[in-house]
Amino acid sequence: MKKKTTLLIKRASVLVFGCIVTVGGALHATPTDSKSLTKEKQLKGAARTVATLIKGKVVDQAGLPLAGVTVAVKGSSTATSTDGDGNFQINVTSEKDVLVISIIGFESREITVGSNKSFNIILKEKSTTLNEVVVVGYSAKKTKEISSAVTVVTSDKLRDVTSNELTTLLQGKAPGVLVSSSTGGDPTSSGDVVIRGVNTITASSSPLYVVDGNIGGSYNVADVESVTILKDAAATGLYGSRASNGIIIVTTKSGKAGKTKVEFNATTGLSQAEFGNFKVMNAQQLFDYQSLYYNPDPSVVNINTNWRDLAFRNAIVNNYQLALNGGTEKTQFYLSGNYYNEEGTVLGNDKTGYNFRLNLTHNVNTKFKVATHLNGTFTKDNYYHDAILKESYVNMPFDSPYGADGAPVEATSIVNWFGRDRENFLHSYQYNLNNARSLNVNGDLNLDYTLSKLFTLSSYNRMELGNYRAEQYSDKRTKEGAGDGGWLYNGNSFNNRLLTSNRLKYEQSFGSHNVTALAVAEAEKSYSDNTDVTGQNLPPGRPFLSTATTTNELPGGGRDESSFQKGLVSVDYNYNNRYFAIASLVHESSSRFGSNNPGADFYQLGASWILSNESFMSGVTAVNFLKLRSSYGTTGNADFGNNYAALGLYDLSAGSSYAGLPGAAPSQKANPNLTWEKLKSTNIGVDVGFLNRIDLNIDVYQKVSSDLLYKRPLPATSGYDYIFENVGSIRNRGVEFNLTTTNLKGKFSWVTNLNVAVNRNKVLSLNDGATEFSAGAAQPIAVGHDMNEWYMRKWVGVDPNNGDPLWEQIVKDADGKEFVSYTNSWNSATPQYTGKSSQPKFTGGFTNTFSYKNWSLSAFANFVYGNKVYNGARAGFDTDGLYESYNAMVLADGWNRWEKPGDIATHPKPVYGGNHSSNSTSTRFLEDGSYIRLRNVKLSYDLPKALLSRINVTGLRFYMGADNLLTITKFSGPNPEVIYNNTDKNSSYSSGSAGYYYPQSRKLLFGMNLSF
Repeated sequence: MKKKTTLLIKRASVLVFGCIVTVGGALHATPTDSKSLTKEKQLKGAARTVATLIKGKVVDQAGLPLAGVTVAVKGSSTATSTDGDGNFQINVTSEKDVLVISIIGFESREITVGSNKSFNIILKEKSTTLNEVVVVGYSAKKTKEISSAVTVVTSDKLRDVTSNELTTLLQGKAPGVLVSSSTGGDPTSSGDVVIRGVNTITASSSPLYVVDGNIGGSYNVADVESVTILKDAAATGLYGSRASNGIIIVTTKSGKAGKTKVEFNATTGLSQAEFGNFKVMNAQQLFDYQSLYYNPDPSVVNINTNWRDLAFRNAIVNNYQLALNGGTEKTQFYLSGNYYNEEGTVLGNDKTGYNFRLNLTHNVNTKFKVATHLNGTFTKDNYYHDAILKESYVNMPFDSPYGADGAPVEATSIVNWFGRDRENFLHSYQYNLNNARSLNVNGDLNLDYTLSKLFTLSSYNRMELGNYRAEQYSDKRTKEGAGDGGWLYNGNSFNNRLLTSNRLKYEQSFGSHNVTALAVAEAEKSYSDNTDVTGQNLPPGRPFLSTATTTNELPGGGRDESSFQKGLVSVDYNYNNRYFAIASLVHESSSRFGSNNPGADFYQLGASWILSNESFMSGVTAVNFLKLRSSYGTTGNADFGNNYAALGLYDLSAGSSYAGLPGAAPSQKANPNLTWEKLKSTNIGVDVGFLNRIDLNIDVYQKVSSDLLYKRPLPATSGYDYIFENVGSIRNRGVEFNLTTTNLKGKFSWVTNLNVAVNRNKVLSLNDGATEFSAGAAQPIAVGHDMNEWYMRKWVGVDPNNGDPLWEQIVKDADGKEFVSYTNSWNSATPQYTGKSSQPKFTGGFTNTFSYKNWSLSAFANFVYGNKVYNGARAGFDTDGLYESYNAMVLADGWNRWEKPGDIATHPKPVYGGNHSSNSTSTRFLEDGSYIRLRNVKLSYDLPKALLSRINVTGLRFYMGADNLLTITKFSGPNPEVIYNNTDKNSSYSSGSAGYYYPQSRKLLFGMNLSF
């Protein structure tokens, strides 16, 4: 089944070329059709031979018929091609005749006729991907013709890991694409994506998503046929102001002419929380530790509650997909429905999703084609309660969650409750709610009209509608709700988006010259509004606003609008399939920017040279393909989460009221000169193929971002809270490698893929001659430094004389010369740039796929190396006596505490109330974040075709797989995987920081793919 869906789009992309080759061969022989060719052969040799008609069918390895396959008699001009069902008829004159069966994208076969009158021929797909057609920008190209840095991930590669989030599926699959998540096990969250480094300070570093040719749009990952990742300016530049962070192009599955095909996929399994190397103490361990700095009651060890075991569970995952595709030569359809349910490993946390998709294409006539895409997604998210996750770590093992009757008790009612937070989540979990419902629908209407042999006019249009409803409820019977007599929050939002993209395409070939030109006019309008209200004093178990007797604040709400307009021209040139060039110019304007700078121009240039097509390479048999690529261009970034950043804004709220009447207070200062972030990108690449077994892609790049968008806080004396400005520049440089090797062929095959990416970041300048920004950022940003370099006090270690913590202090002597001394006072220690960054030195992925007959085994791992992660979880639980009413961390192997003078220890002497603020932020808690994670192992078996044909089944595959089986790391926290692009100091998940967040999940899965 999976093999079938993978091959469908590949066959669609090569059939046209196969037909061209067939027709071209026939025309070269004679202007008559294949039957006439055969007849002519018969007449010329009538006195010597008698023609015999033979029949056959050509299919691929999945058993699907192949149309447009050339079937020729070797050494003669007799030839024909297969019809839409893969059938053919051809005349032969001798049993010694040899049939040659060929089509682009598949390995050719030669078969001696013998006494056979009927043939069933299976063609194997070629391992090369050079002739695959991929979507790049506003057009599709063969892989070998692309001059830019592009990575394609097909649907079969996306299925290695089970998730309904595309970002998770992309992790480790493409060089230079860094996917991470601090809350990877939470089914209601999604991964964070950075392509070729962070380019901005406070704007978004997330890539732009393009679905089925239009910006934005919703989809289900089960409907995805392929993902194309555009990384350099020549590829991304056509998207202008939103292209600087890279583009992810999603192409969904489409219908194919022929008999309706039904596909059913089912996956079910279990998931379990993975806590890494982080452990908290049991009752005896905690008692022994606390005895080092005060005298706890020995009786506390009579209770030994494992709060983590109570907070987490073995969760169930289910994913079911039913899809139909088929049609006629005029009309093709793809119809699917999906149900996805994944329980989180934390109590009360789960995600349920329903998805519907219809892709319909109708050829009105030979000139006019209409395509519609309709996708609807409804999701129900039950978020985990913060108290459950937090208290599973901090609650004391000395406390019991159950009363005498065996029911969970409210901790505030227990006199001898040891934990400081006095929170029993097993009690509150029964009553409190935190959930959301969302409905998203998007529809496309795409029109293509062939004006002439040279010109095609297209109009691509999309409408998106979305509705989101959130609810939070804390019952008065719980600690969270008791103070307000119970409280309820309801929030609703609605958004819609309209896009029209109108395109004129020119294509002409003359001799060895091939020219394609494109002109695009595009407009986009987005609108959203939201309302929210909070009520208090609700009867227990009644989460309805109508039951609230008071509100603590006025209802809130807002409206948001934005627009983009874009015009572009692009020209592609190809000479003799050797030399390729592309040039484009984009002008874009947006309502987001200041009245003095509403628009900007961007340009892109690219070129490539296929050296392997040159005559001087003909004798180099070891190299089957060699191409050089280069590109340069400019793009922009307009994604900074505020549609009115250039305007002066006032807050209308109860907080600004006067004499009981609503009032307004200034918040954001206007900046009419605000403009786009701009990116200049250079890329040089080489693609090499050796011995039809080894494919290597190497890219070297540099990106320089300028006019960086920055939300600068303003002093209270200004009368405003902040202003958006353009400040400074950042540079990213890097190298990417992607290596694929076919190690073994035949009944037993073995294919390996390794991708590695290296990126270095540096702040080049800040505006007004400044050398450092610190306000509004999680870490100061300084010229000459990595943007993600850690700035904090340097930990020296433990004073062996008294067990005090020590930090570096930079002081000056009488002559003003600086020197380093040590201090046991955190406040006296000197904050400084550490030379250590949260950005990895390199990242990558490693995949091995083994096949033997009907069996297939794949193993995929991703890795991160050389980054420093701030272990926030350890800072909260490795406190040297500061929090006697919280649980504590079990020391990792090789760590020890100071006990007596002369001890060389990793940990200070524990002191009741803390030892000189030893757990305050410093390099003490910076740890090596390197890891290698076995993301997936999958074993599958395809039932034999001969057996399935008896029950009219095309394919049936059974498989089992496991996700996140093993993580190798020195990191002492729960999870070394962190996000890399969040510089907002107000965020719970700042870049490079790992706290006691939602843990990763280890999954064991079983599934089947059925097609008929």
